[in-house]
Amino acid sequence: MPDPQTFIASAEIVMVIYLDNNATTRIDPAVVEAMLPYLTELYGNPSSMHSFGGQVGASVQDAREKVAALLGAEDTEIIFNSCGSEGNNTAIHAALAAQPEKRHIVTTAVEHPAILNVCKHLEKKGYTVTYLSVDGRGQLDLMELEASMTGGTALVTTMYANNETGVIFPVEEIGAIAHEYGATFHVDAVQAVGKVAIDLSTSNIDLLTLSGHKLHAPKGIGALYVRRGFRFRPFLLGGHQERGRRAGTQNVPAIVALGKAAELAQRDLRNAPKEAWLRDCLERELLANIPDCEVNGGGSPRLPNTTNIGFKYIEGEAILYMLNREGICASSGSACTSGSLDPSHVLTAMGLPYTILHGSIRFSLSRFTTESDVQHVLAVMPGIVEKLRAMSPFNNDQAEWLQERDVAVAT
Repeated sequence: MPDPQTFIASAEIVMVIYLDNNATTRIDPAVVEAMLPYLTELYGNPSSMHSFGGQVGASVQDAREKVAALLGAEDTEIIFNSCGSEGNNTAIHAALAAQPEKRHIVTTAVEHPAILNVCKHLEKKGYTVTYLSVDGRGQLDLMELEASMTGGTALVTTMYANNETGVIFPVEEIGAIAHEYGATFHVDAVQAVGKVAIDLSTSNIDLLTLSGHKLHAPKGIGALYVRRGFRFRPFLLGGHQERGRRAGTQNVPAIVALGKAAELAQRDLRNAPKEAWLRDCLERELLANIPDCEVNGGGSPRLPNTTNIGFKYIEGEAILYMLNREGICASSGSACTSGSLDPSHVLTAMGLPYTILHGSIRFSLSRFTTESDVQHVLAVMPGIVEKLRAMSPFNNDQAEWLQERDVAVAT
């Protein structure tokens, strides 16, 4: 079996420098170790009455307490599920079921497809949805939010931090406005959990989504926080699991893994300044050594691990291709929309020019990112950009074709 930190390119073994951690993360070795027994000898059903299953049930409870501790929540407020998308769907439908007479939803134009596509589907069902705009820094206008609220608003749903730019929203202020109008407040915190400190015991958040594979746990496991006292209606019906709030035999190995990952994340929150320092070093040196590039969302509070940089006059996909040849993994947007050739809906909503939209690259770091990883990126990026710009027919913002594209994007 090949080393996961290497891959084969052009018949050569190339070391992987993984800077796409907002797409998914490496499972921490301690997490793998914690879950392995539950794939082999500890295979009992946690709902069984016998002690063999009961010990597995105790491990599920231990994991629930660890996730709750990371969030500053109570263990009874945590529901395990399969992923962030399930959590978001569940939260939205639970909020609407809690106030069925209300038919208005407020969200933002820069949400993940797991929110936007649900809202678009609900519009076909007769709901009205307001999509809040963002400014050039990727930030919301709270006055626009307040102006959009009505007595018929059932739900305000926003992300905690943007998956493409890392921009952090003022969630407590948003939640206060939502509650002023009697609306439920849901937060998609998939990108934020484990990267910034969250304390739900003093928060305005009613429902919060997280996903294990974003914080060094396996894919296929997530959790939904439901504030105690909220009138929750289950999305998945069947058995009594998760106190009757999410049917289906629990995925014990993944739940144990998520618990361990939450424990490690809580410990490693103190390492966030290191990630931010490496991120800032990467940004600073790229901007200093490559002309005509800028940080998207750089004027706003951001996740410590994330940078999104626009390189003018070249295509992001071409940059990614050449980075890949160097063993560097990055992204030109959300992994869930990477199959589309359309420009990023996030950067488009920010009103960025066409050249930035199509030449933007996201680098997202993790606890496993080293200074040598960053230095290698800094060593190869100037040459990559220079080579691609030499092949580009455009070298300034006044080119007639680019002007036409900017008009097309704006309309």
